[in-house]
Amino acid sequence: MYGKTIRLKRLFPSEERRLFSVPLDHAVSMGPIDGLEEVGPLAVELQDGGVDLLIVTKGAVRDVGPILRPTTRLGIHVSASTTLGSTSNLKVLVGTAAEAVSLGADVLSVQVNFGVPEEPAMLRDLGVVADECRQLGLPLLCMAYVKKGTGGTPDEIRHAARAAADTGADIVKTTYPGSREEFTRMCRTTPVPVLIGGGVRVDDEREFLGVVRDSIAAGGAGICIGRNLFQRRPVAPLARRIADLLHGAS
Repeated sequence: MYGKTIRLKRLFPSEERRLFSVPLDHAVSMGPIDGLEEVGPLAVELQDGGVDLLIVTKGAVRDVGPILRPTTRLGIHVSASTTLGSTSNLKVLVGTAAEAVSLGADVLSVQVNFGVPEEPAMLRDLGVVADECRQLGLPLLCMAYVKKGTGGTPDEIRHAARAAADTGADIVKTTYPGSREEFTRMCRTTPVPVLIGGGVRVDDEREFLGVVRDSIAAGGAGICIGRNLFQRRPVAPLARRIADLLHGAS
């Protein structure tokens, strides 16, 4: 119990400081996409920009571990599928909480895709890793997405976030539901910290930063955004602006 409490406090040290996290796990599902050709140099640039938490696959720890700074937290993502197969919506477990702890993880990350036929299997896996994390005192982050043609209505996204929390997640990352009002409602009905994910890239930087501001005003716990950040060059200047917003400097 105390281990998880201590680790969560490191991620969320105060109500004023929101979590700036960046997932770098895309290469398993999508390949070495633009921005993720080399994880190590990107991790350095993100840390220069003020990122709090980097979420990587267990194999990528070989690149990130040696350059991880004492103040940067490490997340290990253990859900996987690829777009090469016919079941890309089915995320299967490729690691355990114990393995993540052995790699130095501060948090374990899994993904559940809601609204698809494979949803029950992923919910079962979420329950399994929640128990593993409880025993080891390791926080569990669930990336909860509604995988429907429309991307999910605000009600469906809110349902997915609550389902993830009630199945054992300590932190939920999900899609921004489109407005500050809807996100406020989601934060109120999800009993754990909620992070917004980036989803499809937003080309307008001002619009992107506006969503970050709105999420803070709505009571969000921070962001967990990948492509909307690391596919912009250079990365560090935008990261610094995001860090200032999330850490209360602007």
